[in-house]
Order: sequence, then structure tokens, then C-alpha cells
Amino acid sequence: MNAIRQHLIDPEICIRCNTCEETCPLNAVTHDDENYVVDAEKCKFCLDCITPCPTGSINNWRVVDRAYSLEEQFSWDELPGEDDRTPADSSDDSLSEANELEVIEILDVAHSGQGGRVKPPFSAAHPYINLYDRGAPVVATVVGNYRITDSNFESDVHHVVLDFGTSFFPVLEGQSIGVIPTGTDASGKPHLMRLYSVASPRDGERPGHNNLSLTVKRVVYEDAGNTVRGVASNYLCDLNKGDKVQVTGPFGSNFLMPNHAGANILMICTGTGSAPFRAMTEYRRRHMPFAEGKLKLYFGARTPEELPYIGSLNKLSDKFIDKQLVFSRLPEAPREYVQDRMMSESSELLELMRSVETYVYICGLKAMEQGVEDAFARVSEEGGENWSDLKQQMMQSGRYHVETY
Repeated sequence: MNAIRQHLIDPEICIRCNTCEETCPLNAVTHDDENYVVDAEKCKFCLDCITPCPTGSINNWRVVDRAYSLEEQFSWDELPGEDDRTPADSSDDSLSEANELEVIEILDVAHSGQGGRVKPPFSAAHPYINLYDRGAPVVATVVGNYRITDSNFESDVHHVVLDFGTSFFPVLEGQSIGVIPTGTDASGKPHLMRLYSVASPRDGERPGHNNLSLTVKRVVYEDAGNTVRGVASNYLCDLNKGDKVQVTGPFGSNFLMPNHAGANILMICTGTGSAPFRAMTEYRRRHMPFAEGKLKLYFGARTPEELPYIGSLNKLSDKFIDKQLVFSRLPEAPREYVQDRMMSESSELLELMRSVETYVYICGLKAMEQGVEDAFARVSEEGGENWSDLKQQMMQSGRYHVETY
């Protein structure tokens, strides 16, 4: 049996305003005295109902092995859990459903270090997710592609800007999109979708524009004497202005920034793991420059020339953001990693960790994760705290987020 994606309405936050039923061109939305519901047999995911909904209750999706009936939906007081109906494996002729399941698996791996996906901060904005899939992607236009690491160094990182024109494609800081490279693999099948974190704030790379940016490192390495080139990374890095790109998503509803001004946001990353933190920092800079909550970034790279966005980072005021740029390959200097810098600031870090207003975000290569975890444990122990208990408290309140690959 193939998995299917089903559009659902959240009965807990729906205010029964009837905009969805009035807007739907296929009469897929109906209601009784209790709930507004979507008929899975009629819904074709045109998304006309998404924008008019004042609460976001219309924007819910489930991947299931069989559709919830109208009768079941009419009986709900709340949406069923995401694992209520576990989808069966998808066959090769169900590309969009397979794509959906692939995203779930990728995100589960990314969040596995914290034991699974933690709920979002209580003040996070409501995310739109899964608006477009592999079967019906949205097409974006490349409006910029810039190398942002020194051309004299091996690390080739690009800042790619995609414009969505009149297409509805809202994203939040911390979300990801899927990119479908053109062409086919060695077996003649279309290339798989790849996920990339959004590097721009919710109101666009350029404020007020329907666009977003990605931070992409070109992957090229040697394997048994052969040169291997990453399919998606090289595809994106080689794009020219005006090229068209097939995009899916948005994805992710947990790795989101808090919206209240009192939140301390502690960001720890290496390399292109900086993408969501650039988005969060830019949102704060544009809309909350005088927020009382602390903004602190630990950012690791081998050298300054290989650190993405170092130029724009250095221009940010130290009063606005505490930047801890850490380098492991400086000439005639001892190697330093983000966990080393964390330990050198243990007193300040412990104070932040104890605050219920502190939200921790870790993003980058999985190899960095254990070192950061150990640093938190040592800082806690030195301060008389139990890291296991403290971490559990932060996770339960949506304040500790890990996204590593």
C-alpha cells in the first residue's frame, strides 16, 4: 500500500470563519456543526485556501497509509498524532509520497542527537510546511549566486538567492527547503531531492521580497582515485542568474526561533551550519535590534578565509551580538574548537544555561555534536548543576535544539 499525503484542518484553533470553504475551487472543504474538514478524494493541493485562513488551522498535513474519512474528521476535538497512522513504504511510482517520507527520515536523523525533535519555542511563529512536493514542486528563479569564501582557498561556499515571484512560499528562520537537481542518476532515475537550511529571514533576503537564500558548500572529494562531485551542491554552486530551480517544502516545524524580545538565543555552528543562524540574526537585526535578550554565536572554521559571511558578521555591533569566531588551523596558533571557547567562558555560559529565557541551537556536522555536548556537561558540573537534568528541562520547554548531519 502506498503512503499518501492528506490535508487536514486543526479543530482546536479553527474559528469557523468559512473562508476555506468559500475559497476552495473543488468543494473539497465542508463542515458540520462541530468541524471544518477536507475531503481527501476531492483535494488536489491547489493551496488556494492557505492564505485566507486567519489562524493557520488550515495548514496541517499528515502522511498516512489510508486517508482519514470525513466522519472521522467530524468527530475530532484535536488533530491525531503524526504517528497515528504509520505510512507504508512507497513504491517507485509514488514520487511525491516517497519524497515526503524521505524528508521525515532526513529530519529524524538531523534531530537524533537530542533524542528526537523537540517542540518549538512557545513564542515561535506558526510555520507553513509541505506546501510543495516532488510531484508538484514550485519553480524559483536564481537572482544571485556568490562565492562567500576566499577564492584562494579550497573551501568553496556559495550564497544562492532564489526568487519565487508570485508563488506562495512562506518560510521561517530554521526551516529547510528541498532542491531537485536536474538530470538523472547512473540508473536513469531522477535525482533525489536534497534539503538545505534557509539562510534568510522570513521577510526575504531582500526585505519585503518573495525570495530566500541558501548557504551551499561545493562537495568534491577523492575516492579510490576517482573524483566524486556532490550532485546537489555542484548543481547549486554552478547555477547562473535567471536559471530555474524546482523546489519543495517548506520543511521543519521545530527548529524555530523564539519571537519574544526577552529570549536569549545561543547559537553554535560550524561551516554551512551557520545558515539558520544568519536567518535568525538578520530577523533580530531588522525587527528587534534593541531586544533585551542576548544573542550569542559560537562559529567554528579552519581559518577566517573559510568562514562563511565573516565580512558581514564582523560589521555587526558587539552590543547587538556576541560573536565568538573560533579557528582550528591558524598558523603558529594552537588549534581551537567551539567547545574549547565554550569552556573558556564557562561562568557566562552557565548563567545563560540556568535562565529559563535561554534557547540553545546547534547546527552543522555531526562530528561537532559530541564535543559541544561534553562542554555543556563540564560547564554544568563545574557550576554544581546536573547537565542531564538541565538538558531535559530545556528540551521539555522547547529550548534545546540540535540539527546535525
